[in-house]
Amino acid sequence: MSETIIAERSSEQILQDVGALLTGHFLLTSGLHSDRYIQGQKVLQYPRYASVLADRLTDEILKTGVMPTVVLGPALGAIHWEVLVATALDKRSDEPIRAMFAERAVDSPQDPNSFILRRGMELGPKDKVLVVEDVTTTGGSALKVVNLVKDLGAEAIGVGAIVDRSGLTLDFGVPFFKLLTLTLNTYMASECPMCRDGSVAIKPGSSKR
Repeated sequence: MSETIIAERSSEQILQDVGALLTGHFLLTSGLHSDRYIQGQKVLQYPRYASVLADRLTDEILKTGVMPTVVLGPALGAIHWEVLVATALDKRSDEPIRAMFAERAVDSPQDPNSFILRRGMELGPKDKVLVVEDVTTTGGSALKVVNLVKDLGAEAIGVGAIVDRSGLTLDFGVPFFKLLTLTLNTYMASECPMCRDGSVAIKPGSSKR
C-alpha cells in the first residue's frame, strides 16, 4: 500500500491493516484483563504506516505553538515510536530534535518500577520534552516518565499516544495528545468473566501466561 493511500485511511483503519487490534483474553501490563488488545509494535514495525501516524501526532502537538526539543518514551512500549515522532518533528524544526528512551530502574531498592536515563542520555533545564507511548491504559508508565523529566529539571510539555484506551480518565498534569480513543472492556483478574469461564489470559508478545 502506498503512503498516499495510507494517509487517506483513518488511524483505526491503519491499525486494523497491520493486525494491531486483537480479540481474545489478554493480560495487560497494568495487571487488568481485557477481551481486546492493541499491539502497538505491530504498526511500529512498518515505518511506512507508523510515519503517517507520527505526522498526525506532530500536527496536533504543533497546534499548541510549542516545539519539543526531546521526544522521550518508556521502554519497551515506546521503542521506535519516539524515533518516528522525533523524526516527524525534526522535519518541521529549525533545530535538531532528540529521540530518547527511559528504562526501568530494576536495580533500585526504592522503586524498581521507576524509570531512569542510561547510555549517556541526559536532560537539562533548557529541554522541552514530549513523552510518548504507543498505547495508554492506566497511564502509569507515561506519568512516571513525566515525573522523571521534572525531577531532572526539564520541562514536560505533553504526552502523546497512538491509542488512549483509558476510558478518558487520565490526567498527566500536561496536555495529552492521542490519535485514537478506544473504550475497551477491562477487568480486575478476580472479576474477569473470561476467567470465570475457564479461559486463561495471555500476555501478548510473551510466552508467559
